[in-house]
Amino acid sequence: MVTIDLDKAKEIKKQSLRQQRQPLLEEQDVFFMRAQEAGADTTAIINEKIRLRDITKLCDTATSVEELKAISVS
Repeated sequence: MVTIDLDKAKEIKKQSLRQQRQPLLEEQDVFFMRAQEAGADTTAIINEKIRLRDITKLCDTATSVEELKAISVS
């Protein structure tokens, strides 16, 4: 029987999420700058950036490997 170290799995998942979210955060930064230049509302962009930054916090509350697998940046 294979035993999975959930704490180690959480750290691995966090690293994976960080790699996946990096280009998305960079994209949101560009959207934010363009919106500011145009005087447009940036609320949705800010909310998306917060969601992407906080995505790794979901790993801390996961209680199973299945919950970890379900966490996604998209």
